[in-house]
Amino acid sequence: MEHRLWNILSELQSDSYEWVDLSHPLYNDSPVWAGIPEGSVELCKTVFDWGNPMLECEIQTFKFPGQFGTHIDFPAHFVKGAAKSEAFGVRNMFYPLCVIDITDKVREDVHYAVTVGDILAYEEKYGKIPAGSMVALRTDWAKNWPDMNRLSGIAEDGSENFPGWSMDALKFLIEERKIAVNGHEALDTDASAEAAKAGDLACERYVLAQGNLQVEVMNNLDRVAPAGAIAVIAWAHIEGATGLPVRVIAITPKQ
Repeated sequence: MEHRLWNILSELQSDSYEWVDLSHPLYNDSPVWAGIPEGSVELCKTVFDWGNPMLECEIQTFKFPGQFGTHIDFPAHFVKGAAKSEAFGVRNMFYPLCVIDITDKVREDVHYAVTVGDILAYEEKYGKIPAGSMVALRTDWAKNWPDMNRLSGIAEDGSENFPGWSMDALKFLIEERKIAVNGHEALDTDASAEAAKAGDLACERYVLAQGNLQVEVMNNLDRVAPAGAIAVIAWAHIEGATGLPVRVIAITPKQ
């Protein structure tokens, strides 16, 4: 008897593909947004230890913000009354993955915001971005983890300086290409210069107002093929969340 799904899994586990972890590891001192109150992170606290006469085992508790490390944002994060975690099920965890590489431009300009032209240049080389896909922006900003000052691009004057998305690029991807998820390596969606001009995280607010999802603080995008990979985004089954840490996996053709 042939089991097709087992054959597909066997193929994906073959030497033709690589399984890449796109998430950062988390510790008690991992970077968090400056607005998160002190004491909001407490990982791996042992509350039931070895030697307990009731049962020989160890149990831990975990406390963290929803927007912690590599995480997913649900629409309610920026849109009052919008969908929270319970609105998204297991079918929202699998996507065709497109990776747009702007690392050369970021090396020249730390404030670089991806353009529609960059997206069209990607499509000229790799084909049209499919509807319902996840599009991740590669800037190599993940190499600044876990230094919060470097992730924020803190300058001598205290300003933040980092690359990211532009409103035009996101509107094109969501309205013209009908993507479902955008992802990036920086702490915020908006390139810092774009946020400064808007006086708000306008790009992030736009994404979530469309009912889309986004994944922030991604890792290892330099190990993923620009086209042809699959993204798996897994989060805990917690209702009422505006965001949650995620384990993101790319199954990618070897480059």
